[in-house]
Amino acid sequence: MQETNQGMQVEKFYYDNKIVKAFGYATVVFGIVGMIVGLWAAIQMYYPAISLNWAPTTFGRLRPLHTNAIIFAFVGNASFAGIYYSLQRLCKARMVSDRLSWIHFWGWQLIIVAAAITLPLGLNNGAEYAELIWPIDIAIALVWVIFGINMFGTILKRREKHLYVAIWFYIATWVTVALLHIVRSIELPYSLTGSYSWYAGVQDALVQWWYGHNAVAFFLTTPVLGLMYYFLPKAANRPVYSYRLSIIHFWALIFIYIWAGPHHLLYTALPDWAQSLGVVFSIMLIAPSWGGMLNGLFTLRGAWDRVREDPVLKFMVVAITCYGMATFEGPLLSLKSVNAISHFSDWTIGHVHIGGLGWNGFMAFAILYYMIPKMWGTKLYSKKLATNHFWLGTIGIIIYAVPLYWAGFEQSLMWKQFTPEGQLKFDFMQTVTNIQPMYIARSIGGTLYLIGAFIMVYNLYKTIKLGKFIANEAAEAPAMIKGAPQKKEYWHRVIERKPMTMLVWSLILVAIGGLVQMIPTFLVKSNVPTIASVKPYTPLELQGRDIYVREGCYTCHSQMIRPFRDEVARYGEYSKAGEFVYDHPFQWGSKRTGPDLAREGADKNRRPDSWHYTHMYDPRLTSPGSIMPRYIWLLDNKLDISTTPAKIRAMQTLGVPYPEGYDKLANAELKKQADQIAASLKKDKIETDSDKEIIAMIAYLQRLGKDIQAEPKPITEANK
Repeated sequence: MQETNQGMQVEKFYYDNKIVKAFGYATVVFGIVGMIVGLWAAIQMYYPAISLNWAPTTFGRLRPLHTNAIIFAFVGNASFAGIYYSLQRLCKARMVSDRLSWIHFWGWQLIIVAAAITLPLGLNNGAEYAELIWPIDIAIALVWVIFGINMFGTILKRREKHLYVAIWFYIATWVTVALLHIVRSIELPYSLTGSYSWYAGVQDALVQWWYGHNAVAFFLTTPVLGLMYYFLPKAANRPVYSYRLSIIHFWALIFIYIWAGPHHLLYTALPDWAQSLGVVFSIMLIAPSWGGMLNGLFTLRGAWDRVREDPVLKFMVVAITCYGMATFEGPLLSLKSVNAISHFSDWTIGHVHIGGLGWNGFMAFAILYYMIPKMWGTKLYSKKLATNHFWLGTIGIIIYAVPLYWAGFEQSLMWKQFTPEGQLKFDFMQTVTNIQPMYIARSIGGTLYLIGAFIMVYNLYKTIKLGKFIANEAAEAPAMIKGAPQKKEYWHRVIERKPMTMLVWSLILVAIGGLVQMIPTFLVKSNVPTIASVKPYTPLELQGRDIYVREGCYTCHSQMIRPFRDEVARYGEYSKAGEFVYDHPFQWGSKRTGPDLAREGADKNRRPDSWHYTHMYDPRLTSPGSIMPRYIWLLDNKLDISTTPAKIRAMQTLGVPYPEGYDKLANAELKKQADQIAASLKKDKIETDSDKEIIAMIAYLQRLGKDIQAEPKPITEANK
């Protein structure tokens, strides 16, 4: 310790770069893996044989693996690397505990590995972005708490009096992700790996998209905004454009974002008032989102010459631009008139990947290009290679996204067209085959993006070889004097000195939106009216439903018929809230790669059992041109009925009205129904044992929509 000329004590300390290096390496490894899995899944959209007819590599299992790998492994590790690097320097302090840092690192990587094992095995909760099984959910909560203790401990022992804007976003990220994860993960286990969501139907849908939309907001957006506020000024060597704008950006964003989840459920069975709230707050989101984008871009005023030369700034400029595009398009898609076109189509997929590839991916690349030369005490090996990576990535994003927008419009227009006689003009399969060229173009764009990432790996490897790693980076700063008298300050300066106050206010603001939407939906019965004809699933149907979830069928098929003329004409009576009261979890889906299945078993649409058997064996035998993979293992796998009693008891606990003691009778009833389906197949010359998984799957599919039939029109003179 020494004194400055002003008599202040200066303390020497060391930044921990080892933990940053570890998270940086994990970012690169899991980023490449996640992109490869995504490309594999994309190719299946026009060449289903690449699934290899093997259960773990079908689209329904790869898609959750891809999304979880990109969100939690790639972007998650990149965020942690950037947070550990920037937080120490913003607080002028080493992390409060090296041990906690490493527990966080290894705990997070073990969670990722566990996800990479369980998801391909079909251990899946069936909720988008929250598919991981309950033991992993508990592990995530514990590791997140450890990260929070380490982060707040560092903030509290800081040598810098005021909290810089990046730290505000880190605080809001931590508290909101904790809230989202805990509420979404309330579930009832029935085995060591299996569980049912505590919520059902409409309520589960509301909780899911409150979580799903805000996982995008508070895991993929707020931490990366914090990184933008730190790394962009550092790379540009300029201060943030507007401190006041950053205040408005932060508080408005975290308050408004949390309300917008219902815009994923427009025209569904969700109550209209909840849908309208989602629309209103989604439109309001444009203001704070674009405020943040403009704050970032205006920071570069006078530094555009550097942008032309510096690949780090190139990546950041496109990343921030993609953030602006995505946060304008999101509110646009929340308008009901636009959502009627976009929802269930590939337009949404294009929108999501502008954010994922552009905003998240390019920001991750930028901070890696910035941090690694600094931590190895050298210069980037090749600016030319980094620039080539930039152009490959940018062109890849364009070739990826534009065909999906085209495909989305084409899907929606074809779905909605009628002939002059009032009949649907196109069957669903025609819409699938018509957009195959767009899927091919999408995979080409993804390939270019992946090649760029490989170039980055080589460039970073060569950079590391040039330098010498600085594990403990020396630094010094004056000790923060606590309790000193303060002059009258701007109100936000006061909050910036009080991280726990900021934590509490952040929690209050983000909790309000969720509470206002959930409490009426859960407590006011008129929001989810019951329907007398809707009965619980039989034991065989329940087992079949769990297989449906296991195979990720919800990633391609919806079970939600919206009140549109074309959907009612194509699928049957529109969906009602009371239909789903026994669905734990709900299965409304968010994409129609295949047709809606909500009325698959209804009399109007009912196909023979033999059709479903053949369709699962090889979809192209029943639906020429289908891109659905084969599910041949369902024909061979023996149905595990040992879990039936536990599943029935779990459902009873969740309020499903099975009779008392039914768990002891369930398997006998299951076998009786299975024998009936096997006999039905035998009539169509298909010999199979009644204890196979395909029997349960057929039972579930034939049940869909059976409880709800279109009400007959009253007889009048006009329709006699």
